[in-house]
Amino acid sequence: MATKPGERKSQILQALAEMLEQPHAARVTTAALAARMRVSEAALYRHYASKAQMFEGLIEFIETTLFTLANQIAAAESCGLMQARKTATMLLAFAERNRGMTRVLTGDALVTEDNRLQERINHINDRIEATFKQCLRTAVATGTLPSDSDITAQASLLTHLVLGRWLRYAQSGWRVAPTAHLEAQLRVALG
Repeated sequence: MATKPGERKSQILQALAEMLEQPHAARVTTAALAARMRVSEAALYRHYASKAQMFEGLIEFIETTLFTLANQIAAAESCGLMQARKTATMLLAFAERNRGMTRVLTGDALVTEDNRLQERINHINDRIEATFKQCLRTAVATGTLPSDSDITAQASLLTHLVLGRWLRYAQSGWRVAPTAHLEAQLRVALG
């Protein structure tokens, strides 16, 4: 049965993400990925020139998903503090539902891979912090936060809260949910 154009690429990324869901998983090889999909390595390389390109496809999916959702939150919510709260919640819920992608977001799955992949993750982290800054600027503009608020420090704190919860989730072997105690933590971070 023939697959639709692009469907096999999606299947490869899905299989890669599933393999990364194993806590403390060993390095994913193209041979192991091909075996999981019951295809040859050559079949994988017909769709992606390298394993790095497979990871880039996964990172692109993650980035598109996260920032599409963040933009939807900003468009639907006029209160900057609620935007920040909902964005943090979304980022942590995404990780909780997508364990393999969480290992990519923390850089754990990229340790032995091309350095440019970690640079892409660093860019996502920078965009997350910029998103929080924009939420907090909105809060200042609407008077929800005082005008002398240090939004740079607060955005950094929120970003590190998210990154830390992702890392703890991955390092705990998926036992410590990133959303555990979230409301209490957000009350501290957002005042």
